Amino acid sequence: MPRTRPVPVEQTRRYLEPGPVVLLSTRHRDVRGIMTLGWHMMLGYDLVGTYIWSANRSHALARSSRECVINLPTEPLLDTVVRIGNCGSDEGDKFERFGLTPVAGSEVAAPGIGECHARFECRLHETRITRDYPLFVWRVVAAHVAPRPQRPRTVHYCGDGRFMVAGPTVSRRRLFRPEMLD
Repeated sequence: MPRTRPVPVEQTRRYLEPGPVVLLSTRHRDVRGIMTLGWHMMLGYDLVGTYIWSANRSHALARSSRECVINLPTEPLLDTVVRIGNCGSDEGDKFERFGLTPVAGSEVAAPGIGECHARFECRLHETRITRDYPLFVWRVVAAHVAPRPQRPRTVHYCGDGRFMVAGPTVSRRRLFRPEMLD
């Protein structure tokens, strides 16, 4: 049994962060936005929940347009991901500022980001917005994924300015019941 030590509860996210950091792109009318997003979760095979702070311009764009693209950056974009997260939308168009290529969606008006490994076009399925917890539930309506690498080196935020990069994978397929594999 591993020995443990007490840590402040605020550090929980360093151990339970839900998955890779993504770039959420939105558009309403002629205004588009990109935000760095670490607080998201799968809610089903095609449902994704995101926490978008109400003071963030992407919150208003997503709420007004009722759609977004969840873009999956990989390790080469890490510095850009951090820089996007460190600036506000009032500092200019982030596609232009960071040299990112807007890619037209097949199902939504929000642009995807061409440099990302994958793009998931989403429409708002449900919103559970309370004063403190603005949770958006998105239904993925189109998915675009680069064929290579098959297992991309995604980035995962661990808090305190540190990231973990996805690495080797191990298979336990033989232990699964066939109906549990997807």
